[in-house]
Amino acid sequence: MTRINPGGTIGILGGGQLGRMLALAAANLGYRCHIYCPEENSPAFQVADKTTIASYTNDVALTEFARSVDVATYEFENVPAQTADIVSQNTLLRPGARALMVSQDRLTEKQFLADAGVKTAPYQEFHTAEELDAAFKVIGRPSVAKTRRFGYDGKGQQLVKTSKDLAKVLSVTGSTPAILEGFVNFDREISVIVARSASGDVAAYPVGENVHTNHILDVTTVPAQVSDLVEAKAKVIATKVANALEYVGVMGVEMFVNDDKNQIIVNEIAPRVHNSGHWTMDGAATSQFEQHIRAICDLPLGPAEARGAVRMKNLLGDDILDCEQYLADPKASFHHYGKSDPRPGRKMGHVNWVEPAEG
Repeated sequence: MTRINPGGTIGILGGGQLGRMLALAAANLGYRCHIYCPEENSPAFQVADKTTIASYTNDVALTEFARSVDVATYEFENVPAQTADIVSQNTLLRPGARALMVSQDRLTEKQFLADAGVKTAPYQEFHTAEELDAAFKVIGRPSVAKTRRFGYDGKGQQLVKTSKDLAKVLSVTGSTPAILEGFVNFDREISVIVARSASGDVAAYPVGENVHTNHILDVTTVPAQVSDLVEAKAKVIATKVANALEYVGVMGVEMFVNDDKNQIIVNEIAPRVHNSGHWTMDGAATSQFEQHIRAICDLPLGPAEARGAVRMKNLLGDDILDCEQYLADPKASFHHYGKSDPRPGRKMGHVNWVEPAEG
């Protein structure tokens, strides 16, 4: 039996805002949550039934955590392989370790997507200056060098426009393995939030259109300004990825779109609830966070349709200090992550605006 009924305990690896919103959604469905995180005063601790403060390499603490819950999940994709292994030996881990392995390494991810029949940007791996020169001759310019592991929000990346830029690459990637990707000419960035339950049922949300500022998501709008064909193709791609991974939970699939060609290029996958899915908290009958809890507990998935036109804006750093204007806006839904230090670029909250569909 794979179903975890309300009243059970869900373990969450990671105590950030995603873990916080997962715990809130779980509580609404009647579950308790146990948060495991090394950092004291983590946002998710404020809303959890139980917490453990320990490193992700503490085998004893991880074993005790896993044995205290009915199913474990995570709010970030860089969970160490050893951590996932220990947890999965002592309880159900959803999504499974394979999703982590694929998403943690850009080369592995590209190879997985190619095997699944999903189109990506051309790429070459490199490690040394000589291998970088060889990759540049194949990929050409412009291109983007990216570390294979641990890059996010633009970190570990270097745009290469000329051969002179190659000298900058190794200062960014260092001695770590990396890939050189062909630059994709696109008209817009989109993402699909897709859920797959332990029983194999799949639900895809409408396509969101994303605008980034300084490599950090700024605004997501739904519906995206794409053709019906692109909308349908994007959902098919996200579903194909989830099924190929035998995934359990909610994941985000980021894509580039060329409007003239109705062409979609997959950029990357995120095996967790995703920033571009925060609009679902007010703009859909089932939020991505509730959907994730439903999926990992093998409950029926909820409806994923949008309630109308939705706009989500991230609040970074001091943006959170303007909360009064959002609270005074009758069309705005304000979400605070419980963080006390509004550092520049730090995700402090978000706001959703929903224009209900007519009729």
